[in-house]
Amino acid sequence: MSVWLPSAPCTPGACIEPAGPVTAPPRAALRTAAVLLLLGAGVCLLPVGRAVPAGAVRAWSRWIVRAAGVRLRITGPAVPDGGVLLVANHISWLDIALLAAVRPARMLAKAEIRRWPVAGALVARAGVLFIDRDRLRALPATVARVADALRAGRAVAVFPEGSTWCGRAQGTFRRAAFQAALDADVPVQPVRLRYRLASGATSTAPAFIGEESLLTSVWRVVSTRGLVAEAEIRPAVLPAAHPDRRALAHASRVTDPLEAHPRHRPPAAPLAWSPIPVTPVAVAVAPASDSLVPVPDAPVPGPVTPAPSPLPVPGHAPVPSPRRSDRARPDLASAPTAARTPPRTSIRTSVRARVADTVGVRRLGRPRAVAAPATGTPAADD
Repeated sequence: MSVWLPSAPCTPGACIEPAGPVTAPPRAALRTAAVLLLLGAGVCLLPVGRAVPAGAVRAWSRWIVRAAGVRLRITGPAVPDGGVLLVANHISWLDIALLAAVRPARMLAKAEIRRWPVAGALVARAGVLFIDRDRLRALPATVARVADALRAGRAVAVFPEGSTWCGRAQGTFRRAAFQAALDADVPVQPVRLRYRLASGATSTAPAFIGEESLLTSVWRVVSTRGLVAEAEIRPAVLPAAHPDRRALAHASRVTDPLEAHPRHRPPAAPLAWSPIPVTPVAVAVAPASDSLVPVPDAPVPGPVTPAPSPLPVPGHAPVPSPRRSDRARPDLASAPTAARTPPRTSIRTSVRARVADTVGVRRLGRPRAVAAPATGTPAADD
């Protein structure tokens, strides 16, 4: 596999979907003949391709699209004059005609085309630039040739994905061609290509993917009824605002976030938010409906003082309490029972009672056991 020719996971069996109503075979055959006739006329004019006016090239490109039974729709701002790098996603063999309808440009094609018997010499004389994707050492020279064409005020069209995709999923942009835009200091013009049906749904019928032959793809296109080709011109990207070709390629991506393949979606922006302070509101439980009703803040009653225990019976010495609080404070062991801290269970019950009185609830679950009053017997009191 070539280093500069990434393989797309799209295949005809998995990605090509039925297009619904089809054109009658005789009419499809006439469309095929018209497309081949226009392509033949273009091949004959390749040796003098640079001398053909840009308006004639645009008209010829539109005729090819219309001859295939496809309606053409171009939207967006006008492409700037002078040197510009046209980049677009790659779906079909019709993409070349769509870009030429936007603005005639010199294509960057693979070096294998140059070795074709007759067409290779013709496209070379027409100004097509070639890239050898099997030789990494030849890449700087190719980038330099593209930069020279851009400095001369020519437009160069590139498909940075390096392979055709079905139109629903898309690949990433290779960064080599964007270095030429940085070196020549020319803008990058992204163009988003789509193929839809008359109903507006995305169509994969024009996709030229996998091991499918060109004639099979052409016949499927001319047989599809109501096919629409869209070329959306995005705002130009200036190289001065991006430090390197990686950032320039990322800014020039023409992938829509809603239709992109999950692997190629741009990272989401970090969420900017600030916490909102929440003021607690006291609620009361209605006895009948158990609904929560906001009530204003009620004053909290003061601490509840437990009733003092009776004095011990004369003649009995107080026994130290085995509780942890008494062990932590030995000075309380010699104090009378009335001066000791009330049992912890009594304190918890008092706090629970205060909370219940505050929110207006009589009972909050099962009550805790309350310590029994002192009986005067040291063994019973402890």
